[in-house]
Amino acid sequence: QVQLVESGGGLVQAGDSLRLSCAVSGDSFTNYRMGWFRQAPGKEREFVVAINWDESMTSSADSVKGRFTISRDNAKNTVYLHMNSLKSEETAVYYCAADPTTLWTPSRQQYEYRNWGQGTQVTVSS
Repeated sequence: QVQLVESGGGLVQAGDSLRLSCAVSGDSFTNYRMGWFRQAPGKEREFVVAINWDESMTSSADSVKGRFTISRDNAKNTVYLHMNSLKSEETAVYYCAADPTTLWTPSRQQYEYRNWGQGTQVTVSS
């Protein structure tokens, strides 16, 4: 069973940058495509960004394009979410997710991810 542990959340001001990390253990990291999702207070969890196993393809929600990027370091079994120009409405719990697959493309669908981290809180003050 793979384990995912997010870190890097915290309190920032609007316009700031933040990098979240997700360390993966328990299985071969390259077997997984990875995604980041978020859930704001009172809202449903939503897709943010995703990446395939070799970093050759990524996918981003329209709301974060040009500001957020995803990357992975397969040698460190870690996936990152780089967030720039943060907005107050992006205050949320951010979750890392892993999907064991042989598919080449990243996934934007929550139901395709079998493994989830516990989440890390990001609070953006205005």
